[in-house]
Amino acid sequence: MAKEIIIVLALSVIALCNGGVIHPLPAVAKVAPLDPGLNYDPHPQYTYAYDVQDNLTGDSKTQHETRNGDIVSGSYSFIEADGTRRTVEYTADPVNGFNAVVHREPVAVIKPVKVAPVAFP
Repeated sequence: MAKEIIIVLALSVIALCNGGVIHPLPAVAKVAPLDPGLNYDPHPQYTYAYDVQDNLTGDSKTQHETRNGDIVSGSYSFIEADGTRRTVEYTADPVNGFNAVVHREPVAVIKPVKVAPVAFP
C-alpha cells in the first residue's frame, strides 16, 4: 500500500513539474549480446600504479594493483585529515572474496608553504 502511494505521489510531482503533462518514457535501445569468442581473455593480467607527492599542498597518495587471472592484490595509501597515513592492503579471489587490512601510522608534520603578501599599488 505504501509503495503505491509513493508511486502516485512521484507521478503527481512529475506531472506538476511538466505543466500537468506526463510524457511517456523514452524507449531503451537493445544491446546486441557479445560474441563470447571475440576478444575474450580467459586469464587476464595487468599491473598499474601511481604515486602523487605534492610538497606545495601536502597531498600524498599512492596505489598499486596487480591481477593474475581471478586473483587481485594491491594497496593504496593517503594522508588523512588528522595527519596520519592510512594504508590499505587488499586481496580478492573467487574463494576468499575481498579482504582488506588497514594500517594507520603517524606522519612527519608537513608545514604549509608561506607565501609573501602581495602589495598592490
